[in-house]
Amino acid sequence: MRKLIYGMNLSLDGYIAAPGDDIGWGVPSDELFQWWLDQELAIGLLMYGRKLWEAMSSHWPTGDQQPDATPAQIEFARNWRDTPKVVFSSTIDKVDWNTRLVTGDAVAEITRLKADDGEPMRVGGATLAGAAMRAGLVDEYEIVTHPVLVGGGTPFFTALDSWVNLNLMETRTFPGGVVLTRYETRR
Repeated sequence: MRKLIYGMNLSLDGYIAAPGDDIGWGVPSDELFQWWLDQELAIGLLMYGRKLWEAMSSHWPTGDQQPDATPAQIEFARNWRDTPKVVFSSTIDKVDWNTRLVTGDAVAEITRLKADDGEPMRVGGATLAGAAMRAGLVDEYEIVTHPVLVGGGTPFFTALDSWVNLNLMETRTFPGGVVLTRYETRR
């Protein structure tokens, strides 16, 4: 069975995006970017909701060709293109870059994918991750908290139907007061 990880940058008040889907407040330091790259290199399948897919696919297909791209950003872009992806959406009709579109039941498809053998999978996007959390499918949470208050927007955690008990796996501090906490679901 594959491990399912949900991890994103979030504001101190718990949002992954400020109003208007603004994620400009979460610019990572080189050290944090390298940490995210290291995590992504271990992932065998990326799963996105529509909004996160649109954000990622607007930059990373050519992220390695940007004149100011760092070596880590170049490697991230190449890895992003090469890693298999699934996008869950009923409003878009085309995806590229080693990606498959699923328009049906996301929880059923995530459950099916999780039952396979293979490398860990990452789910991204609050709505999609919320559905996976409510179904009890998320095994690990990577919470990278930035010292900024955005006052609203898209929350990291969506409403759950029941408790989710977690065990702390790791804490780490990055430049700028950014704090990583990793948890595993206690089953």
